[in-house]
Amino acid sequence: MTTFITADTVTTRYWHALADGRLQCDLCPRFCKLHEGQRGLCFVRQHLLQQIVMTSYGRSSGFAIDPIEKKPLNHFLPGTPIFSFGTAGCNLACKFCQNWDISKSREMDTLMSRAAPDAIAKVALQHGCSSVAYTYNDPVIFHEYAVDTAQACRELGLKSVAVSAGYVCAEPRAEFYDWMDAANIDLKAFSEDYYFKITGGHLQPVLETLQYLKHETQVWLELTTLIIPGENDSDAEIEAMTQWVVEHLGPDVPMHFTAFHPDWKMTDKPRTQANSLLKARAIALKNGVRHAYVGNVHDKAADSTYCSHCGGLLIGRDWYVLSDWNLDTAGCCKFCGTACAGHFDALPGRWGAKRQSVSMGF
Repeated sequence: MTTFITADTVTTRYWHALADGRLQCDLCPRFCKLHEGQRGLCFVRQHLLQQIVMTSYGRSSGFAIDPIEKKPLNHFLPGTPIFSFGTAGCNLACKFCQNWDISKSREMDTLMSRAAPDAIAKVALQHGCSSVAYTYNDPVIFHEYAVDTAQACRELGLKSVAVSAGYVCAEPRAEFYDWMDAANIDLKAFSEDYYFKITGGHLQPVLETLQYLKHETQVWLELTTLIIPGENDSDAEIEAMTQWVVEHLGPDVPMHFTAFHPDWKMTDKPRTQANSLLKARAIALKNGVRHAYVGNVHDKAADSTYCSHCGGLLIGRDWYVLSDWNLDTAGCCKFCGTACAGHFDALPGRWGAKRQSVSMGF
């Protein structure tokens, strides 16, 4: 049960005391070691009164209803609306961050919206959403708020979706994903050098999270890689990444290759060209990934879902709008009967590409 110190500050579990009086945060592999009053790199977890507290509980950078394909998830309740929210701060320091005004915020006034977990679940249900997404910044750092919200959602029959970089320690990871139904994890690259220089993190903890999700949970998993020219777009790296995915996660985990645009501390790089994404997709398919997609570019063919056996078009997509639907009520190909990996309703959702901001009235 969450214990409040103030309306926005709650106690946390994942830390331990060091001999020199500092406290070590054990939520993520950064293992921030904090003197009294100090905050971790994420900014929202702080050494206060001889414990590590979370300082942004119940406060959000905003609420909106998105198409679930925007997370991106293509094999989890396609076409449905998903209630989305985040907080501020992040436990990585990606130079290319495209939500930097939220994830890198050090101004708590950025968190303009307030809502208790049960209020989020009730409003999501009232708006006809099938699920709630913990997104915009990484839900790892608002662990307690996300878990409480997911519990409230489950009580109302709503699904929970984590959009995360997967940079989290084993014990909190197990608690967090016990309440999640689906996840899209950013596999940002496939080299330790990239992770260290560009994100300030490490690759191995992310790979461990991916294997944990695939083999030790029932969480539906999809992957996203932002392709940055000259950084993680070599054929050799895409070959190694996609071979690892098939070998360690299996061929049915969908992969999304998305286009970079210059932002935050990486404005010297050009936008990713569509042909670079299509090449990555082709390598993935060649190496046995059954469902590979491109993102942030318009390519209906490369955004659509095909049967892994007969090649028939199962789900047509034009940006976030669904067109063709050739799955039967059991989620199998209507042409050959092969099951398509994922979680599908009997009929597709019709939310389309709309984005609707939501005021919680607080």
